[in-house]
Amino acid sequence: MVTETYVIKGMTCASCSSAVERVTRKMEGVSESNVNLATNRMTITYEEKSVTPQDIMDRVERAGFEASPEEEKGKDQALEEEQEVLEGHKKTKRRLIGAICLAIPLLYVSMGHMVPFPMPLPSIIDMHQNPFNFALVQLVLTVCILICGRKFYIVGFKTLFRGHPNMDSLVAIGTGSAFVYSLVMTVLIPSDPSAVHNLYYESSAVVVTLVMLGKYMESKSKGKTSEAIKKMMELAPDTAVRLVDGKEEQVQLDQVAVGDILLIRPGSRVPLDGKVVSGNSSVDESMLTGESIPVEKDLDDQVIGGSLNYNGSLQVEVTHTGSDTTLSKIIKLMEDAQGRKAPISKLADQVAGYFVPTVLAIAVLAAVIWTLTGQELAFVLTVFVSVLVIACPCALGLATPTAIMVGTGLGATHGILIKSGEALEIAHKVDTVVLDKTGTVTLGQPRVVRIVSRDLPKEQLLTIAAACEVPSEHPLGQAIVREAAEQGLKLEETENFQSVTGQGIRAGYQGQTVLVGNVRMMDAAGVDISSLEAESESAASKGQTPMYVVIDQVLAGFISVADTVKENSAEAISQIKRLGIQVYMLTGDHQKTADHIGSLVHVDHVVAQVMPGDKAAVVQKLQEEGKKVMMVGDGINDAPALAQADVGVAIGSGSDIAIESGDIVLMRSDLMDVYRAIRLSKGTIRNIKQNLFWAFIFNSLGIPVAAGVLHAFGGPLLNPIFAGLAMSFSSVFVVSNALRLKTLKL
Repeated sequence: MVTETYVIKGMTCASCSSAVERVTRKMEGVSESNVNLATNRMTITYEEKSVTPQDIMDRVERAGFEASPEEEKGKDQALEEEQEVLEGHKKTKRRLIGAICLAIPLLYVSMGHMVPFPMPLPSIIDMHQNPFNFALVQLVLTVCILICGRKFYIVGFKTLFRGHPNMDSLVAIGTGSAFVYSLVMTVLIPSDPSAVHNLYYESSAVVVTLVMLGKYMESKSKGKTSEAIKKMMELAPDTAVRLVDGKEEQVQLDQVAVGDILLIRPGSRVPLDGKVVSGNSSVDESMLTGESIPVEKDLDDQVIGGSLNYNGSLQVEVTHTGSDTTLSKIIKLMEDAQGRKAPISKLADQVAGYFVPTVLAIAVLAAVIWTLTGQELAFVLTVFVSVLVIACPCALGLATPTAIMVGTGLGATHGILIKSGEALEIAHKVDTVVLDKTGTVTLGQPRVVRIVSRDLPKEQLLTIAAACEVPSEHPLGQAIVREAAEQGLKLEETENFQSVTGQGIRAGYQGQTVLVGNVRMMDAAGVDISSLEAESESAASKGQTPMYVVIDQVLAGFISVADTVKENSAEAISQIKRLGIQVYMLTGDHQKTADHIGSLVHVDHVVAQVMPGDKAAVVQKLQEEGKKVMMVGDGINDAPALAQADVGVAIGSGSDIAIESGDIVLMRSDLMDVYRAIRLSKGTIRNIKQNLFWAFIFNSLGIPVAAGVLHAFGGPLLNPIFAGLAMSFSSVFVVSNALRLKTLKL
């Protein structure tokens, strides 16, 4: 089975996307097909032996649309496509302006005699003096307007004849009927001047103009929903300065290879991912990670392509190019997320599949009923056109994808990458969050938290221990060395370094023998540690690991090392709990250590001494209790648990495997982003529900009103012009409401 994405052209409403889904799903070997109206993309999963890409494209073409495989776009190609879209907008705008300029005099001519104040016309086209000329002027103006809006007729009748009528079909049939009826009346005027009272040219022309206006506003608004991806694509520069044998040369990005050295000048953007090999500077990564504070970069630090270099020159060795860069992966994640449907859209999709045929049936039925009640043909035509024109399948089709596009874009600007609409939807139902301790709640890097010295100054004790630990590769030893470096201590070379597995290290320092190790090393060396035993046990009970320092068999003190809690972990967990969510913490640590960390961050439940392979089982057990579980982790051993959870959240600074397994990726490795992701999910789903409610309620109330239900009880009859206006602004309302998500404070 393979999954591919196709670009679909020619879709105008939810009925179109539903038709494409319907015809492709019927193909033998196709297991799934989803079409996103907002992005004009179809994601299809099929068996290669049974179906070929050409079969898929042919089937879509027979339904009245065009399909082509989506290719990986470079920046230039994306800009070309955007330019094509802009050109299309300009053409549409010109036609719309032309239609409006013609519709104004048409309304003046056709309806001027109905207003309470005088609106004179030249006698040559006056309704009473020259009725045929009066009709002829309207005919000419209307034909010109219909030519401006010819796309509705070309697409509408093509899809109708192929058995997949859409919104354009409704507009084409409705306005076409009004035009043909008016044309017949115009022909009858010379023999029957009273036929001039049965002209509906303005209904036909003005409805087309209003629908054109609505579609133009809708397409402009839809363009804004994908602004986040456009901004991301603009981050990477077109060229880079490559250093070859000390000489600078400006090259295109596609000419840069892994291992090349690039010069990044102050104020320029980093072209590709890489490692700093010379220089230091501060770099703004806010567009990629959401972190507003510039990050200091020094030797061997990683830089991300697209980030902005501030004040220093950097020489960077390229580590990733093309689609392997962080920026490319983020863009791909966002495009995939925006192309996939959320489960909440299924009802709207099902309705859209039957919507247009149902509306056609209602229009015909209403016309027949009013004819049988003895109404004139003009009245029946008004009802028929109004029903067809007010129906709005666009609003149904745009309700979900536009909100998801804006929601995922908003998340990306905050360093929250959401892989699918499904993950975004499920996240709002989560009632249990399971946090891996190391690297998620804590920093995942041991730090010195306490120094206890008997006779020596603490600084001197740290200097001796750090000097002896320099050759050590153990994380606890490296933590002591790091602390000394941060304090700016000068470390002298040691001799006779020896690492004792499971115990500590032994080294010579200024002619003295120094031991740095745990209780087992002290026991083996016969060193009495009873004088500091109470303090060391107190440290151990707080999740710290005391490392005793012994100089020439005399206990000098101990240095406590611990994996410290992240600065805002407690606040983040508190905010998550305020949403009514229970928080669990998973760790392989002993119960005492785990309980201490748990008490610091105020989690509801601590699950300690969990083997790496058992984390998924803990998540599964919670699911069996009926809980919706979000798992948050960063390590390779978290991948099974991330996959098992209803929503897996991978810390972005963690392993590639964890990122691959997660449904949501946090670029900043910040627990507050878990809270923000849940808030974003709740806000997006609320927005989708508002959109769907509007789309359903508009059609549920609008269609009966257009069919004349109010008129049957003594109320007014809906004019087709107002029906067209209402339909146009229905879809504009849905897209505008989705754009409101951009203002959501996370």
